[in-house]
Amino acid sequence: MPIIKVVPPAEAEGKVKQGYDLFAQMGMVPAPFQMYSASPELVGVRSQVLGYYMKHPSLNPGLLALIRMLVAEELKYYYCISLNRELLKAVGIMDEDAAAKVLADPAGAPLSGKDKAMLLFVLKAVKTPDEVAAEDMQKLRDLGWSDRDILDATVHGAGMVSDGILFKAFKMDEAPAC
Repeated sequence: MPIIKVVPPAEAEGKVKQGYDLFAQMGMVPAPFQMYSASPELVGVRSQVLGYYMKHPSLNPGLLALIRMLVAEELKYYYCISLNRELLKAVGIMDEDAAAKVLADPAGAPLSGKDKAMLLFVLKAVKTPDEVAAEDMQKLRDLGWSDRDILDATVHGAGMVSDGILFKAFKMDEAPAC
């Protein structure tokens, strides 16, 4: 059992319910999002961030799901590896075999060259931040990415680190199915 009290979707009210409503299309509220229900204000903040990424002008949902899945793999954050793999399958980006190959070698991700460069940059920034150099940024700019895009994608990847730590700390992996 989780060691933090979460609000089950059927009992959600106010800000928590509004946040949970973002997942209506999925038919479930992911456990990491439920974890934030202990603080309705944080659910509101997380909802705003999620809404921002859902409507991002440059970062497409497939790229974002791959960022989440691959950062989660680095952390052994199994819930989000599985969830994002299922999202990628549902939208037709990759099947189970392709996902396994990408987990083993992110450079083989089924993305355009521009998106793949961003994916690999974010992974580098999350895994080895001291190794990120001005040349890495310039390569992305040369591909048409803005500094806003680069920051936004990297914030998205780094957010998986904090979510993974919190998920494990509060034993959310022991939560009943959403």
